[in-house]
Amino acid sequence: MGCGGKNKGISPGIAGARLPGRPLGVIGGVLRVREGRLGEGGLFIAYWAFSCRFARMNMKIKSFLARPFASYVYKAIQRGMTSAVADQEAILKGLLQVGSKTEFGTEHKLSEVKNYAEFSQAVPVRDYEQFSPYINRIKEGRHNVLWKGQPIYFAKTSGTTSGIKYIPITKDSISNHINTARNALLYYMASSGNFTFSDGKIIFLSGSPELERIGGIPTGRLSGIVNHHVPRYLRTNQLPSYETNCIEDWETKLDKIVDETLGQDMMLIGGIPPWVQMYFDRLIERKGMPIKDIFPNFSLLMHGGVNFEPYKSRLFESIGKPIDTIETFPASEGFFAFQDSREAEGLLLNTNSGIFYEFIPAAEIGKENPVRLSLKEVTTGENYALVVSNNAGLWGYSIGDMVRFVSVNPYRLVVVGRTKHFISAFGEHVISEEVEYSLMKAAGETGLHVTEFTVAPVISQEKGRSYHEWFVEFGDRPADVSAFAISVDNYLRSKNIYYDDLIAGNILQPLQIRAVRKNGFIDYMKSVGKLGGQNKVPRLSNDRKLATELEKYVE
Repeated sequence: MGCGGKNKGISPGIAGARLPGRPLGVIGGVLRVREGRLGEGGLFIAYWAFSCRFARMNMKIKSFLARPFASYVYKAIQRGMTSAVADQEAILKGLLQVGSKTEFGTEHKLSEVKNYAEFSQAVPVRDYEQFSPYINRIKEGRHNVLWKGQPIYFAKTSGTTSGIKYIPITKDSISNHINTARNALLYYMASSGNFTFSDGKIIFLSGSPELERIGGIPTGRLSGIVNHHVPRYLRTNQLPSYETNCIEDWETKLDKIVDETLGQDMMLIGGIPPWVQMYFDRLIERKGMPIKDIFPNFSLLMHGGVNFEPYKSRLFESIGKPIDTIETFPASEGFFAFQDSREAEGLLLNTNSGIFYEFIPAAEIGKENPVRLSLKEVTTGENYALVVSNNAGLWGYSIGDMVRFVSVNPYRLVVVGRTKHFISAFGEHVISEEVEYSLMKAAGETGLHVTEFTVAPVISQEKGRSYHEWFVEFGDRPADVSAFAISVDNYLRSKNIYYDDLIAGNILQPLQIRAVRKNGFIDYMKSVGKLGGQNKVPRLSNDRKLATELEKYVE
């Protein structure tokens, strides 16, 4: 919505889904803002209205007005770092109070649950397949199934094993998605002193904001839903146009985005790294110069969705200068964490935004009754499956991501892979973090750029004939692919002792690399209708389905 304008493209009733008076909430903080009340946090309402009024007169007013609000949010988040466990306990209590009045709450006797131990006994861990009967009830028009009333949206996402998933977003949970992104930017402003990007143009490469209705509920990609809630004070800065954002074909859309952004003062660019790289490639093809010369004031890259490291070197080569980055951990189920430090490793867990977290140790995954830990019980250095319950109506929901804490004061974590994305054809249980580490170390030693890759097992009936097959698209192919493969294999052996034992015992052969032709992964994603948006190439598969398709694109 532009200043004083209408929110174009929002279906009837959707614009009103963002209710005035909703708490803004901050990560780990206590910020509460309500319209009509200029108290603690009323500063934001004043900032919003004032910046909209003057946006067209003087863009620099935004960075000026952002300073006090950024400072406020920064201090609130800092305070929240010390109260994370207490905040989690309070959130669970609040969830139970509302959830007890739902169909789910009645079936699981949530009114009788008094603490976390009782909660973990009353509510089993479920993935989407197990949770979907409740979603189907909502699609049928029923109210008070998982949360009070009905969701205001379904976030539509493609699962690797579940087909299309419909994740509820409620009036209570929408602020988690909107405000965590805002707080990540404000926290960065306060900690870095870089406020200038709010005066220039910004772009978040996202899915279409057009929504369909499923069971009467507006439904679309999360990035498209969030697009309807971009604050008015940023609409005048935001690109591309609504019409361009609605284009479904990614390559057509990308060309239009290039047309609209060339000549603009782009300062902030955000999106999933492989799609940002595609955008950069198109710009460079068009102008014949690095991004720093196309957008001289570009100073901040915001990214998430996949591990940044495999894409980092090529992205920065395309940019042509060092710039700051903010890593985020958003998902349809919630905005879980963001990078709060440019020095410390990991992302700050969002501990006070309507989400209660549980963690299942890696060794317990797949068990009928796995060990479940609350936040205060986690330790650094161990991999956990992430489980959430939230004010969107998810209960004991396994989101499919594996995380590892690198700090518990404050609670910072890294995403190490997916619970269902691994290779364990022979008991090696190789995970995404390990293959990414191995490939990046080997590439770093030789100065190579890797565009994209995935790994699958080759299983032979003859002992010692099986191996891991890596499909790798290089920015510049190594002179000796076999020697490069040996280097990657050695790093993987050093990272995973089970894999090392299998190689040493001649159960597995060393890995083999098959070079994928230029744009091979893009062509594959296009062929399956998953080019652009939030779609990602799985790092690991425990079968040959993806590998068989990629064989069409090898050199």
